[in-house]
Amino acid sequence: MAEFERSRIAVFSGPTATIQNTVPLVTSNRAREKYRLPPRTHEDGTPLRFDHLRPQRLAAPVTVYVEQFSAHPLESDAADLYGPPDGYLDRNGALHPEPSSPNDRPVYEVTLRPEDGLYLLPYMARQADGTAWEDDTAYPGAPEHLARQPFLPDPSRLFEEIDRFGLGEEGLNSLLSGKADYDFIRAAPSGGYKKGLSASARTDLGDADIPPERMGRDFFNYKPRHLRTDPPRAFVARVVNMVQSAMDSGAYAGAIWLEGSPNIEETLMWLNLLIDSPLPICGNSSQRPHGSLSNDGDHNIVDSVDWILSGAWRDASGRNAAGVVAVLDQLIFTAREVQKGDARPGGYLATGGHGGVIGSMGHSPGRPVLTFVPGRRHTYQSAVNVHQLPQSVGGVLGHAGGPSEMLVPIKDASGCLLASALPEVRFVKSARYLPAEVAVDCNGEVEILSRIQRNLAQEPLAGFIAEGTVPAGALVAPIDAALRQAIFSGMPVVKVARGNADGISAPDPGGLFVGGSNLTATKARILLMASMMKLGSLPPARDPNDPTPEEIAGVKAKVAEYQAIFDTH
Repeated sequence: MAEFERSRIAVFSGPTATIQNTVPLVTSNRAREKYRLPPRTHEDGTPLRFDHLRPQRLAAPVTVYVEQFSAHPLESDAADLYGPPDGYLDRNGALHPEPSSPNDRPVYEVTLRPEDGLYLLPYMARQADGTAWEDDTAYPGAPEHLARQPFLPDPSRLFEEIDRFGLGEEGLNSLLSGKADYDFIRAAPSGGYKKGLSASARTDLGDADIPPERMGRDFFNYKPRHLRTDPPRAFVARVVNMVQSAMDSGAYAGAIWLEGSPNIEETLMWLNLLIDSPLPICGNSSQRPHGSLSNDGDHNIVDSVDWILSGAWRDASGRNAAGVVAVLDQLIFTAREVQKGDARPGGYLATGGHGGVIGSMGHSPGRPVLTFVPGRRHTYQSAVNVHQLPQSVGGVLGHAGGPSEMLVPIKDASGCLLASALPEVRFVKSARYLPAEVAVDCNGEVEILSRIQRNLAQEPLAGFIAEGTVPAGALVAPIDAALRQAIFSGMPVVKVARGNADGISAPDPGGLFVGGSNLTATKARILLMASMMKLGSLPPARDPNDPTPEEIAGVKAKVAEYQAIFDTH
C-alpha cells in the first residue's frame, strides 16, 4: 500500500509580528526563593497565588506522581467509571500498591522524558549579575546589548508550542503536525541571530550557516519599544522574490505569511498583486502576543492550515478563486479590503463598503466556507504580477532644462524583482480650512513642491496618493495645483476619498488624475507602485507649469492606462 502523501506548506516570517512575539521571560518565584531574591507580588504586596510557568525542555527523565481526579472538579463525581490508580502516596512520599493509611493519596505514576517535547515549568534563569529578570531588558530603557529578544527568529518554535499545548474541541493536540508538513522561511523576520547560527544547530531552516545578523538590517522588531526597527522599501522585492520562488517550486500546497497586525494588510496587498500563482496564500497576525491570555494568533494559524488543505478556495479549474486572503478571527478577508481597526481580537474590518469578508472558518468539525468570490484581478490574474512586469520601464529625472526620460530596470536577467525598482510614492491629505488664505496657486504647498524636486533629483519612479473628500477625493485648490505640477513632471497622482469610503469614485473627469476606486490611501499606494513598475512614469512636459496641448494629451493617454488597472484590481 502506498504511503499517504502529506501536504507541505511554506510559512514565511514577516516583520514586527506580534503573532511571533512572546511575553517577557520573568524569573519565577521558585528561582527567587532558591537564590534569595525578592519575590514577585501583587501591586498591594500580597503573594502571587501561583508561580508562572513557561514552555521549556527537560534535560533528563523524571518520574512524577499525578493526583487522581485532579484534572477536573467533577472527575471524582464519576469515580465508578475509572480504573484504579497506579498506587497510593503516603505522607513521606512513598508509593504503596494499596492504601497504608486513610491519608494516602491515589496517584498515577508517569515518567516524563526530554523527547516528549516542551513542558510548562518555572522559569529559573537570572541575569548575569545575579538579579532577577523583570522584563525583556536588563533595566527599563536599556541599550540593545543589554536587551533580550522576545520575537521568535522563525515560526518553528511557535508551531511546536501550538502543536504541544493547543487543544482542539475534541481534547487533542498536534493540531498542526497532524495535518501537514511545514518549511519555515525567514523572509523579513522579527527576530534574529545576532551571533549567527551554525548549520549543526539548525533544525527546520536548511543546511547553511546563518552569519551574524543585525537589527534593522536583517530582522525587524518592535520590542523592546525603544529599539523598534522597520524594513525599508526595498525589502518588498526580497519578499516578493522569496514568495514567488516558493510558489514556483511545486513543493507546496500553499503559503502562510505572518506579520504584525497594523501592517500585514500592506504586505498581503503586495502579494495579491505581484505573486503569480494559482495556489492559496494566507496572512495571519495577532492582536496579543503568543502565550498571553486569550491569544488569537495561534488559532488563526490553525485556521489558515485548514483553509489551504480544505480546497474551498478552488474554482472549477482547481485554481485559487479567492486570491490572497487574511484569515483572522474565523473570518476570511480579501487582501484588497482587510484593515486593522482596533488592537483587540475581532478588531479587523473590511474597507470600501462593497464586501471584503468572503468566507468563514467552520466550528469543529465544520469546514471552511467560501461565500463570495472577489471580482477584482489578483495573483495569477493580475496585470501587475511579477511575471507580467517588463524588464524595464521609462522613468523621469530632472535637470536644468526640465524633466527628462530614462530607463529604469525592473527585473534582473532571471526575472527577479530588483530592490531598486520600487517606486517612491508619498501621501498628501486635503481638508477643509487647510490653506492659510484664499489661494489657487501652489506656492504655499512647500511640502509637495519640495517632494517633487527631490523625486526629480533621486527617484525616477515616483508618484503621490492624494486623500480628499468623499467620494471623488476632491482637493483644495492649492494642493490640486501642486499635484498637477507633479503630474506634468512625470509623477502619476491617485485621488482617493478619506477614510474607508463606501462609494467607488469615478475617474477624474479631466483625465489627469487616476481615480482610486474605493481603495484606502494605503492600498492605493501599493497598487500605484505596482502599476508604475508595469507602465513607468507619465510623459513629462518640458515646462511642467505650462504644458502644451500635445503634452496634455500624452499624459491623459498614459493616465488612462493607469485607470484601467485601478478599475480592475
